[in-house]
Amino acid sequence: MFLEFKIVTSSGKNSKKQIAKARNEDSRQRERNRLSIIQRRHTEPAERRSARLEDARLRTQESRSAATDLVRYQQNGCERVRIAGTRTQRTADLNLQYHRLAFRYNPAIDYSSSRNVVIGQMSHVCTYCQALKFNNETKGMCCAGGKIKLPHLEAPPEPLKTLLSGSTAESKHFLSNIRKYNSCFQMTSFGAEIVTAQFMPTFKIKGQIYHKAGSLLPFKDRDLKFLQMYFIGDDKDEIDARYGIHTSLRRSIISQLQELLHERSNLVQLFKIAIDMMPSDTHKIVIHADKTPVGEHVRRYNAPTINEVAIVMVGDQFQPRDIVLHRRNDQLINVGEIHRCYDALQYPIIFWDGADGYHFNVKMVNPVNGAEINKKCSAMNFYAYRLMIRRNEDNYIMKYRQLFHQYIVDMYVKI
Repeated sequence: MFLEFKIVTSSGKNSKKQIAKARNEDSRQRERNRLSIIQRRHTEPAERRSARLEDARLRTQESRSAATDLVRYQQNGCERVRIAGTRTQRTADLNLQYHRLAFRYNPAIDYSSSRNVVIGQMSHVCTYCQALKFNNETKGMCCAGGKIKLPHLEAPPEPLKTLLSGSTAESKHFLSNIRKYNSCFQMTSFGAEIVTAQFMPTFKIKGQIYHKAGSLLPFKDRDLKFLQMYFIGDDKDEIDARYGIHTSLRRSIISQLQELLHERSNLVQLFKIAIDMMPSDTHKIVIHADKTPVGEHVRRYNAPTINEVAIVMVGDQFQPRDIVLHRRNDQLINVGEIHRCYDALQYPIIFWDGADGYHFNVKMVNPVNGAEINKKCSAMNFYAYRLMIRRNEDNYIMKYRQLFHQYIVDMYVKI
């Protein structure tokens, strides 16, 4: 029985090989016939081609007229099934080929030559927010049908505007190292397992992202980190400290960015004023997550003022989502991802003026009259609105290249 079983199995394998071989031969023969027909028709005289097409048309017409309604219905049904099967198989092949293609990007391949990845022009314009969209993008993805209306982000001033242009050797160097420059000025740490490879055109992480902040001042003989560098007091010493983080950067660019942030960042100015109001290390600075100054409209409010900073001497007079910074201690605190300063503390080069990110007080509006309604804007709607390209408006966030990649990955975690 054992020998007989082996013989049957071997015979079965040979039969499968023969069937596969026959199918391959049939496929090759069909391909040869197809090419032969194409070649004959390419050289076919115009008169003969017209006569052949007319003969085919008459035969088709005669066949259709002779068929009964039932036969015609069955033929059409079979044809629909065949076309649907072909399309399903083609779609499955394309999905397999292009699934998560961004993570398998090969710079040697010209993807623009493939008709399967051509998505057309951004020719569709949202009637509410003037966002430019591709043909198959949904209507509400930009502003939820007019229900999301955020204040414009200010255009970056000089010298940052020129550094983002990529038009000079200095700006090209800046853009190539923009994540390093941002890390020299970030006020919170970025914690995540960053996935690296030999060629990595995208920013990838594994696991959770968290931002941490320390005290405003370090202990004696301790290294200065993050926010503490803004209180060195001497411009040259501050430049030296930042340059020591990445010695491959240019001191001239660090000096320009440092001057810009000290002059224009509302957050930096807030911390400078607050630290002068703290007489001892037992004091804390509290930046409320949602509070809006009296008389200010929440939609137009972009950065916290000193009115929002509480000097806490005793007890815990703050909410769980507030940022609480000590004058001097050795503890790190987590910065809540839904705190409005979360973005500006980590990305000071993007939000050079300390503009707000997402928080719970952002409300939707009535698309008809623009009046605020009692419904909160989601993080997804907030950042979808921020990332859109709009007619007659520059979206400067997208000019930050690799830092932009990190930013959108970071914000996606909120969603």
